[in-house]
Amino acid sequence: MPLTPSGTRELLARLGHHPKHFLGQNFLVDGNIVRKSLELAQVKAGDIVTEVGPGLGTLTTALLEAGATVWAVEKDPTLAAYLRTSLAPRFPHTLHLQEGDAVELPLAGLVPGQNPPAFKIVANLPYAISSPWMEAVLGGPLPERMVLMLQLEAAERYAARPGTKLFGAISIFLQAAYDVAPGHRVAGSCFYPRPDVDSCLLHLVRKPEPHVFSAANRALIRSCFQQRRKQLGAILRNRLPHGGAAWLARLDAAGLSAATRPEVVPVSLWRELESSAAPA
Repeated sequence: MPLTPSGTRELLARLGHHPKHFLGQNFLVDGNIVRKSLELAQVKAGDIVTEVGPGLGTLTTALLEAGATVWAVEKDPTLAAYLRTSLAPRFPHTLHLQEGDAVELPLAGLVPGQNPPAFKIVANLPYAISSPWMEAVLGGPLPERMVLMLQLEAAERYAARPGTKLFGAISIFLQAAYDVAPGHRVAGSCFYPRPDVDSCLLHLVRKPEPHVFSAANRALIRSCFQQRRKQLGAILRNRLPHGGAAWLARLDAAGLSAATRPEVVPVSLWRELESSAAPA
């Protein structure tokens, strides 16, 4: 698979394909970043790995050659057809390719059973779908490790700390289940076509006791951040039994109050929201 801008241009020309900005088609052309992705994810023979947007198959090939079984989902029909003819015959038993939308197929067709096998996600995520895709993944079952190529802004939002402007609902959902391990900043020159912004390999390691919020409480937390200038007491007054008094008492014990705004509350207290009361 090409790992240079010129090789990528030539292959795209043979396919008659022009990179689609709305699909986030910036193809990786730096082998060091491919190797770094596998290193951070600790990919080894026998691993089960989900990949989103395999594109021309650069990362996919590296995963397969490392001995992983790869479940990949590609939305672009031209690229999916290319992968079926160029890559699938080489790895008939370890490449499972789906053509479709990653938000609808967040695990690329991998459907873990009641006792799901351990799996990882290694992906180059298009910016437009990164948050809805992440929310779908965080509904469970959870991969043991994720290494995600993201626009730097999205990576900073996921890793944001309480009290900062970037801290929001997706930060809470993610950090309740994952520790953010040291990642790797990626320059625009590592892609073709070159994006206008830098990217980041976000490295996520599942916590020993990860917390998965219920759908109802995810909706409640999102609504809190949609009104982030309002005080929590006012937001919750008509949303929880007794106005959320039990949870607000926990905030008070932690040195906060009903006048607190959502972005100030740490993840540990948002986790307690689940046990305080079910939304009305």
